[in-house]
Amino acid sequence: MKLNIILNEEQVSIQTEPDCSLLELLRSMNLYSVKCGCQKSNCGSCAVLLDDEPVLSCLVPCGILRNAKITTLEYFSKTPFYQEINKGFEKAGVSLCGYCNAGKIFAAYDIIKNFSNPTREQVAERIGDLRECCVENDTLINGIIYAAQIHFEKERLKKNGK
Repeated sequence: MKLNIILNEEQVSIQTEPDCSLLELLRSMNLYSVKCGCQKSNCGSCAVLLDDEPVLSCLVPCGILRNAKITTLEYFSKTPFYQEINKGFEKAGVSLCGYCNAGKIFAAYDIIKNFSNPTREQVAERIGDLRECCVENDTLINGIIYAAQIHFEKERLKKNGK
């Protein structure tokens, strides 16, 4: 089937099978921030943004992706939002291993996007399915809360013209 999608802000047309997973498709396009982990939705290493929502690409069949907007960590890492998340992670001492980055970064993005002042409980609930792998959950929670504070302080300053 011919698939038309917006991939990392570029319109692309790709030939693929409907039952091919988004993970397989992206890896075949040399987008290696999308890791091939457990392929059972247990680790988060294959996370991408699908229409601005984090999804596990191992679970998404290409047959449902017509005109979808997909963002991988390769593109997202060039955005100001990523820089804010990265600063929050650095402040908390979060040091990602490279394998699980997408899941943790896109989880942080989703939390900040949906909660103006996330609580530890809200963050813990949202990251509960992510494998701890290289950072323990308390440190990751701190990093996400710091990133939210950085983001909303930046937004407040922008709103006030500073």
